[in-house]
Amino acid sequence: MPWGELDQLSYPNPLPSVPPDLCSVPPEILVPAANETLELVLGSQVELNCTVRWVGTEHCQPIPTWSKDGQWLGSGSSQDTVWSGQNSSEQLLASVLQLNLTQDADFGVFACWISNATATFTLRRAEAVGHMPAVLAALLVLVLLVLLAVLYVQCRLNVLLWYRDRYGELEINDGKLYDAYVSHANAPDDRKFIHFIVKPQLENRHGYKLFLDQQNILPNSEPSADLIMNVSRCRRLIVVLSVAYLEQEWCNSSFREGLWRLLELSRKPIFIVFESQYREITHPAITLLKQHRSAVTLLVWRAGSMTPSSDFWKELCLALPRKVSFPAGRSVGDPQTQLQEDKDPMLILHSSYLDSAGDRPDGDLGTGLRGRVFGSPPPPRLGGRRSQAPASSGMEEAQPRDGQRSELDVSDLGSRNYGARTDFYCLVTEDDI
Repeated sequence: MPWGELDQLSYPNPLPSVPPDLCSVPPEILVPAANETLELVLGSQVELNCTVRWVGTEHCQPIPTWSKDGQWLGSGSSQDTVWSGQNSSEQLLASVLQLNLTQDADFGVFACWISNATATFTLRRAEAVGHMPAVLAALLVLVLLVLLAVLYVQCRLNVLLWYRDRYGELEINDGKLYDAYVSHANAPDDRKFIHFIVKPQLENRHGYKLFLDQQNILPNSEPSADLIMNVSRCRRLIVVLSVAYLEQEWCNSSFREGLWRLLELSRKPIFIVFESQYREITHPAITLLKQHRSAVTLLVWRAGSMTPSSDFWKELCLALPRKVSFPAGRSVGDPQTQLQEDKDPMLILHSSYLDSAGDRPDGDLGTGLRGRVFGSPPPPRLGGRRSQAPASSGMEEAQPRDGQRSELDVSDLGSRNYGARTDFYCLVTEDDI
């Protein structure tokens, strides 16, 4: 359609005719540069911009029209703006069509017609991204966090024990004879708890060596000489804070000062309390230990702690030093004691190890038996004693015949200690425990 006829149809008062050389030039579409395809969700708003440029006078002005799917839209559907360019003969026209996509019928192909130039906009409906994937992702993350929390609670102690046993610090060559010094009250319940629960579990199951003491460790709130000596021979300090133990004078009057003394003697002492007194008894000692958890190890004996796999034993083993174990058949005894270069007669097989001259008799009746038990040679026989014995026919008959010799040296029986032993075990029933 010629521009003159379009002007006469669009305006009631036709514009004067212009030279055909100015209006015959087709306009140049600036926006959009090419046909556009837009994917929009339902309920969105969009503005379609169609901008053209042409050269001509203000009387040679093209009229934009819009169509949707081949159907013409009303003249008031768009907002048109005309302005002059850098050159006075250059004119620009911007036509903006605003759409509200509230239903499926609002999508389609929109075309902007300006003279013989056309710009096309294709609107397609895009599927709205629902909240279900986000909800599922959040639930998955929550389940993973809960699973990690459960694994941390259930396996934390096992992982810490494995790491300690594999990469922990070895406490060897430190001159210590025991792994822990255990202080408890001289009460029947405390003795049963130590001798029938703690000691068998730590010594028989885990291989620790314990030094048990039921005396008052802080008489007059000051450590005794025996306490200082005994604690210096142990790597850890364990105190069983039972009801009977808390009745001691230093626990009631000056537990704070006593705690500082214990911290000076042993690094991070271990205190064992029972669940009933931990929750119900408001003793100043229990309150003070709760406030200084970073300086001490506070363990609670609960109803389920009797099980060997309970958390109580795992936490107690974590507080105790790392145990060193040798392959079977390579060595016997406590590796911490054997690895240290100590010449203590109590740590060697024979007292003659210190004196190769062999002038002193062995002081232990079981020395001759140790060769068979531990696979070491028997102690050397002491020379010169047989020549001092009087020669008699009765004594000659008492001597071993056919090269057989006694494996025990009984020369010092009169100087040995035959006091009653106290390191025995008693058989009890479950009701006693």
